Amino acid sequence: MIRKFLLLFALIIVISGLLIAQTNNSSPPEDWINLDPVDNKIQGVSSNKAYNTLLKEKPSRTIIVAVIDSGVDIEHEDLQGKIWINEDEIPDNGVDDDKNGYIDDVNGWNFIGGKDGEHVSKDTYELTREYVRLKNKFDKVNENKVRKKDKKEYQYWVKVKQDFEETSEKSIEQHLFYLGIYNNTVRFSKLLKSYLDTDHLTIEIVNGIDSNDKVIREAKDIISLILKNLGEDAEFEAVAKSLQQAVDHYGDQVNYAYNTEFDPRHIVGDNYENLYEQYYGNNDVIGPDAGHGTHVAGIIAANRNNDIGVRGIAENVKIMVIRAVPDGDERDKDVANAIRYAVDNGAHIINMSFGKDYSNGKEAVDKAVQYAEQKGILIVHAAGNDSDNLDETENYPTRKYLNSSNQATNWLEIGASSWGDDENFVGNFSNYGKTSVDFFSPGVQVYSTTPGNNYEHFNGTSMAAPATSGVAAILMSYFPELTALQVKDLLINSSRKFDNLMVKLPGTEEEIEFNKLSVTGGMVNAYEAVKMAENMKYSNSKK
Repeated sequence: MIRKFLLLFALIIVISGLLIAQTNNSSPPEDWINLDPVDNKIQGVSSNKAYNTLLKEKPSRTIIVAVIDSGVDIEHEDLQGKIWINEDEIPDNGVDDDKNGYIDDVNGWNFIGGKDGEHVSKDTYELTREYVRLKNKFDKVNENKVRKKDKKEYQYWVKVKQDFEETSEKSIEQHLFYLGIYNNTVRFSKLLKSYLDTDHLTIEIVNGIDSNDKVIREAKDIISLILKNLGEDAEFEAVAKSLQQAVDHYGDQVNYAYNTEFDPRHIVGDNYENLYEQYYGNNDVIGPDAGHGTHVAGIIAANRNNDIGVRGIAENVKIMVIRAVPDGDERDKDVANAIRYAVDNGAHIINMSFGKDYSNGKEAVDKAVQYAEQKGILIVHAAGNDSDNLDETENYPTRKYLNSSNQATNWLEIGASSWGDDENFVGNFSNYGKTSVDFFSPGVQVYSTTPGNNYEHFNGTSMAAPATSGVAAILMSYFPELTALQVKDLLINSSRKFDNLMVKLPGTEEEIEFNKLSVTGGMVNAYEAVKMAENMKYSNSKK
């Protein structure tokens, strides 16, 4: 009975695809996002080609890209000289030297930190916060007795309640499911390691076991099946690591994201009910977990000339670090303040690689986006990783203004693409939308900087957005006369098109024409964008 039980677990692991990524034999070059589709046969953004040809020996100006994210490791070896410095602020003197309202904001600001140096690390989902807020108002109200003026909000509560109860229950089930798999498979691996007196297990080692002991044979069968499906070079330690990541992920959802009793906001010490309050937080822009933000920063700005690590897409660029994204959903108040901080302190581009399903303070974010729009700042936003059609659902923040048919004109929404022009060209996780997503950009197996002078591959539209921000920074750097709206138009109009390319609709095995997944049906390309900008400049000079 136990043998069938454990074999079922192993089969589920394999089918889920959780572990297969550990031994993906189809991997791109580490620098693939910079490569060229024609010269290198890789669907990168052609930044290397642009620098080596059209931009060679041409003058450029420094562009400031604000990265609103989880924090950035500003000490990373490949980001040295690439972090924005507030020249008007004297470091660590406890004085707001430049009178911008933020004390010692030398490299940016942390809107989810407290005055005593603490940080918000974990936070709830916006769905959870909405559930708690509305439950206090409507949970014991009879539907037939809801006041007319509250009808719309009550219907919203019904949706929130259903969504919260379904997803939170699923997270509990998933946590228990992966915990069970982990405990059983790790137990059997420890048994085999002890039996063999070894620290690691490979398929060759496991298959070589010859024992009459029933339990040892059972352990051999289960571990052998897992490793067999992962490839000849797979080691069980990678299996255990992936399982542990799944356990931790769903454990965090249960303990924090969907926990109605968890609220870390006291750490910040602001009046959270006041959406328009400013000047809270602290100046620690690294935070407790800067992995995501450091990866984003490296895609944009990692040193292209130091022969270590990776090459960022843009050369003459500085990263302004703004911490506003915890492990959980960002809060609209913090996002709004982060955008305003970026605008007021000289950013040319704002990269926002985050998103969520609900938005209680959208009006504050909208006003901040409008402020950026008025000041001529380009906003680049990740479309999200839910395999959703954004024409039919929302991924906040969004360029659509609340209760209005108007949209932000300075906004680009970016989906994630891969390195080959085949059916897997679109990331299977990427959101899409014929009227909502502008184009696609590299977001699959992107290699970039992570804290502690490390480098890792990440997947996500979170990687696609900074790839686009990098290309936008190239245009602004070499063509300073261009406005943010002109840069946006150039990126859209110069995007590479793919005639008759059939791809898998994200999240399915169904095939669809690539050009139906975005407004342009294209992919960002630095070489084509620069060429178009040069032609536009030449044309204007002749008038």
